[in-house]
This record gives sequence, structure tokens and C-alpha cells, in this order.
Amino acid sequence: MKITWYGHSAFRLDFADKVVLIDPFLSGNPSFASSRDVAVLGTTHILLTHGHGDHVGDTVAIAESTGATVVANAEIATWLSSLGVKKLDPMNTGGTTDQGGFKVSLVRADHSSSDMTDARMVYLGNPNGIIVKAPGEPVVWHMGDTDIFSDMALIAEIHKPDVVIVPIGDRYTMGPETAALAVKRYLGGLTVIPGHYGSFPPLEPTADRFVSLVGGEATVKVLVSGEPVELKL
Repeated sequence: MKITWYGHSAFRLDFADKVVLIDPFLSGNPSFASSRDVAVLGTTHILLTHGHGDHVGDTVAIAESTGATVVANAEIATWLSSLGVKKLDPMNTGGTTDQGGFKVSLVRADHSSSDMTDARMVYLGNPNGIIVKAPGEPVVWHMGDTDIFSDMALIAEIHKPDVVIVPIGDRYTMGPETAALAVKRYLGGLTVIPGHYGSFPPLEPTADRFVSLVGGEATVKVLVSGEPVELKL
């Protein structure tokens, strides 16, 4: 499996014949350092953690141009349908769906979820983390936007992730100190990838403090925006 970070909380997973985008915030993302055409090439699926614009991002346009299936909670799926997205697979917290070659589970995240692009605010269900399981590949847990919560240990016990994408930016999610505590207390020994930082000025500018605080409790992979990295079991 190859993983590519596109800045902020946007990631691409390449494995077998699948190209999976998670939270594809590309347009307007100051830390997106790649060609949009390259980033979306061959996309088969788009997975969304919640409804905020910096996570839904370019979903509608990418789904239209690639024919990708969008997997999201029921509220987001219904809203995207009203925006013209054709291929949708709605689900919700605790559920698992088979996407043909891999499975997606939605798990808890402590955050909020809505569309705020118009004068009115549209409620878009509960936020989620996403678990991706493909045969012979590392199990990936994208936490989405979240604070620490003790059930992270239970999620890890149930889904047995190999790689966890952890938000560290502060203000809207955990900051480096709390994110490092989450890793040390609930995810020790796993590979963790920091996300949701280094994009907008209010957020943590680098992963340096997080890496220092985690120490040797986990393997921290700090990705460079736009550069794919191989993940192995």
C-alpha cells in the first residue's frame, strides 16, 4: 500500500486496483503541494470523515470526473446526492461496508459536522474516524478531527490498526500534547502519521513537538505533502 498526504487531513491510499481518497480537500488547501490531476488520477473511492468544507473539499468535482463511489455517513450522503453526486454508499458509526476489495468501518470521533458554505448551516450527522481494511495490506485508521477519548483503546482492540492518522493541529482538534498522550496511552507500538496541521496559521505549523512528545512509544512517520510512502505489514 502506498499512502500520500496532500496536506491538512487529505490522504490517498493506493493498493491492488483501488485508489482511495480520504477527505480530499485540495482546492484552497495551502499545504497541497501536488498536481490536482495527479492527486485524483484513477480514484475509485472517496471516504469522508465529516461534513466540514476542509474535509469534504473537492468531493463533488472528483466524483463527477472519476465516477468514484463516495462513502460517508447517511446525512452527508443525502446532502451530496442533492448536489448531484451519483454513486454513494451511506453508512454510520459502528457499521462496516464491503467496497469490493476492501472494507470501510466508521468509528467514533469527538468533533462536529456541518456545511457552513452558505448563509445557513446544514447539519451533517456525527463526525467519524475511518478504518480501511484490505486483504494483505496494513489496516489504516484515519481518526478524522477529534479530541482524545478513552474508547480509542476499544477501537484499537476491535479493529487492530497497523497505521493511525492522528490530528495534531490544536484549536479544532487535539494539539501535540494531547495527541501524543493518546498515542502513548492507547496506540503504543503502532505506526502513527500526524495530520491536520501545517496548513492554516491557527494550527500547529510542524509535527516537531508531537514527534518529540511521542518519543519511542510509537513509530512516527512525518509525511511530506505530495510524496507517496510505502506502508508494509
